[in-house]
Amino acid sequence: MANTPTQIRVDSDIKNKANAIFHDLGIDMSGAVNLFLHQCVICGGIPFDVRLPGYSKRVEDAMEEARKISRDASVAGYNSMDELKAALRE
Repeated sequence: MANTPTQIRVDSDIKNKANAIFHDLGIDMSGAVNLFLHQCVICGGIPFDVRLPGYSKRVEDAMEEARKISRDASVAGYNSMDELKAALRE
């Protein structure tokens, strides 16, 4: 089996983070890309789901409420768990 040099463009931050993971796994970038490509061939496609995250309406509403609360200066904030517990006892 002949090896073919392949060049790809990758965000440098993502590349560095991925390389750290591959190092821990005992493989290099080339080995990781080869694993991915082999899995694509075996699966007949990308070997994992590729989709946008979908959240329920309830979760989206809760996230929007949390954003609003985080920007509201009138909402009390706490610097420690003790402060929060004291406020809850009141």
